[in-house]
Amino acid sequence: MDDGSMMIESCNTQQQTSNTQQQMLQVQFLRNNKERVLEGLKKRQFRHLDLVDEAIATDEQRKKIQFELDSQLSEINKISKEIGMLMKEGKKEEAEASKSKTAQYKELSKELQSQLEIKEKALLDILYQIPNIPNELVKNGASADDNEIIYQSHDVEGLGEGAIPHWELAKKYNLIDFELGVKIAGAGFPVYLGKGARLQRALVQYFLDKNVDAGYVEVNPPHVVNEASGYGTGQLPDKEGQMYHIGLDDLYLIPTAEVPVTNLYRDVLLDEKDLPIKNTAFSQCYRREAGSYGAHVRGLNRLHQFEKVEIVRIEKPENSYAVLEEMVDHIKEILEDLELPYRVLRLCGGDTGFASAMTYDFEVWSAAQEKWLEVSSVSNFETFQANRLKCRYKADGKSQLVHTLNGSAMALPRIMAALLENNQTEDGIKLPKKIAEYAKFDLIN
Repeated sequence: MDDGSMMIESCNTQQQTSNTQQQMLQVQFLRNNKERVLEGLKKRQFRHLDLVDEAIATDEQRKKIQFELDSQLSEINKISKEIGMLMKEGKKEEAEASKSKTAQYKELSKELQSQLEIKEKALLDILYQIPNIPNELVKNGASADDNEIIYQSHDVEGLGEGAIPHWELAKKYNLIDFELGVKIAGAGFPVYLGKGARLQRALVQYFLDKNVDAGYVEVNPPHVVNEASGYGTGQLPDKEGQMYHIGLDDLYLIPTAEVPVTNLYRDVLLDEKDLPIKNTAFSQCYRREAGSYGAHVRGLNRLHQFEKVEIVRIEKPENSYAVLEEMVDHIKEILEDLELPYRVLRLCGGDTGFASAMTYDFEVWSAAQEKWLEVSSVSNFETFQANRLKCRYKADGKSQLVHTLNGSAMALPRIMAALLENNQTEDGIKLPKKIAEYAKFDLIN
């Protein structure tokens, strides 16, 4: 392992353009960087490489229709001016003939406009299926087994000998009732009780305070979003099956506060002096997690509803990778305060999320289960989300896309599981000093 000083190399992957149409900007990037795009998609194990050529070809068709439409509109304007001159000169018959010609051009223009809209939608549908291009430092790999461990805080060998799992501790000390949650809503919706509920609340408050002290502005966003918001941050169409959809209102329950908070800046032109933007938010998170069954999802390991505190950054492109390092250090500080053994991994291409250019995962050691549990992801999306959101900033009279970043600081369920399992003693569960100050008790017995 290294000494924990994670120096993340910068790479030149910014997309620079003043085009205001998000789909045109994306396809321009695909066209101008095709070799790099294909290499990056292969690194992700992305199977539909043909979509790149399909997008470029569809854009060429779109441009051809646009050219024809522009020509028709130009001709209509030219004839309209001629009609005005003919009318002034008293040449009524010639003017009427020109009007007839204009009507034909207008009818053709309507047809071309319709074709253009169909082609633009087709292009957008293709582009929405192409994930972000990984940073050059992201390694080729197919799954979590190929992720790079870049830092580990403790040697975990021998930790937790004789420890019992958190779901048994929760029952023993009446902290969480999983069966009552099943009665009310179904599996994956636990009910926190007594000191369990108070510990949850203490953790949320500590995480928020820690983030605010680091300069993040707290916001309290809605817990439902519209379709545009889902597309803006990349949850749609990629994670549609994992999101709870409210059909009557066509809204989605949020899978993370990242979605509403980042969408605060959708269709916004920021001034350079507005940057950086640092937000933090607490929310309930809702995930269907279709197909998640078995022992590995027992207890708090995987839930349909859980609490999480998120951090979101809006940055100038040249600063985003230094900021990613800063965010990683911030999460490390939190885990140090929690006194939990943890490690940091840089995800390989095949395990990196659809919208991310680079992601670092944080895992804590589960003493009773004797395995690592993911508790946070910190990601740099570069311009991928900003492009969809149309979020730009203006500097020196020019506008360009921002970079967006976010991270979990922190997700509650597996933190709670690790705290219970790693701190069990003969007398009860001894809380870390920092959390005991927030919970107003230091022992669960």
